[in-house]
Amino acid sequence: MIASIRSEYNNAFSEAKYRQFLEDMNRTFQYDIEFRVSETPVFIDKHFRKVLEEAGEEIVNVLTDPGFKALSEKAIPSSLRVSNEDEHTSLLAIDFAICEDGKGGYIPQLIELQGFASLYCYQEWLSVMYRKHFSIPGHFDNKFNGYTHETYIRRLKQIVIGNQDPRETVLLELEPWKQKTQIDFYCTRQYLGIPVVCLTEVIREGDRLYYLENEKKIQIKRIYNRVIFDELLQRKDLNLQFNLTEDARVEWVAHPNWFFRISKYTMPFLKNRYVPETHFVDRMPSIPPDLENWVLKPLFSFSGQGVVFDVKPEDIHRLEDPSNFILQRKVSYAPAVQSPTGAVKCEIRLLYLWDKGEARPELTINLGRMSKGKMIGVRYNQNLDWVGGTTYFLEKD
Repeated sequence: MIASIRSEYNNAFSEAKYRQFLEDMNRTFQYDIEFRVSETPVFIDKHFRKVLEEAGEEIVNVLTDPGFKALSEKAIPSSLRVSNEDEHTSLLAIDFAICEDGKGGYIPQLIELQGFASLYCYQEWLSVMYRKHFSIPGHFDNKFNGYTHETYIRRLKQIVIGNQDPRETVLLELEPWKQKTQIDFYCTRQYLGIPVVCLTEVIREGDRLYYLENEKKIQIKRIYNRVIFDELLQRKDLNLQFNLTEDARVEWVAHPNWFFRISKYTMPFLKNRYVPETHFVDRMPSIPPDLENWVLKPLFSFSGQGVVFDVKPEDIHRLEDPSNFILQRKVSYAPAVQSPTGAVKCEIRLLYLWDKGEARPELTINLGRMSKGKMIGVRYNQNLDWVGGTTYFLEKD
């Protein structure tokens, strides 16, 4: 979004460079990334970086309020509540659309938020690969709060592994090597040195959990949780020795309860200029007459699944449980990045880390997505160019 840097980048770009970039990424782990990676990162100046930081802090103020736990109690389905919940989430992601502010500049508008894991390792590796293959100005970085590559990885290890042995800390996912985001699992193994374990491989003996390594049982003392309940509940074919809701002597990173507490469920309680008007469907006195200006979203689905963009009254009337849906006023994405093939819309995910005993989460890194279609997610832009997953490079002070 900085015209001079954008022009320099576009002029220096070539399809050959982009192919080499992708080939290098796919060759590193001998795995072809399954989602589209954009031809470009997004560059933002320090003024807009500070606006993003402020927008995130406005939301963090609500999440750190002493009354937030009571406010979010009803978000957790009774059948899915997990024991040993910590005082706050250890991971936090906040998604903003980049919109025009009506004054010739830009303003972030909240799309959703989650107290759940994201691509914390892949996004750092992606920025390294962009720097390797393209000309990225030295006074720009993908991280916040002065983090370097080394200090960021050290901080991430502190959050994910804590005081445990890395072998006894597992990234837990459902069929991880079938997930489209598995590139992050390779990066996590490389940066953090922890194993990736499928939920079906967990062995339960009383309240202790184990996995097998070379036919030897290793106790699981800490779980970096990547299992999404929405996906798990749809899989009736799994043979599990351990269900997430069963008591176990284990520490959680991204405790499953925070998946529900910090989610779209939180959005109707957020009131500031960075948050579009949002309501629980079951608490609205009537259906808005201008439904064309609203989006209907299920509370606990991911990757845009179940979202109704062009809402009609019958979409609301047919809902079996309106309490599990929100109506959010549409935002208008700005054509913020000029590519050789047209303007591109952008979204940024701010990624925070929050250790035990800390008063607030700390903003560390970001995830970017670019789109020319109606929806932002990479799955909705498969046949377009200059779109897909990316990162933001932020101007330093």
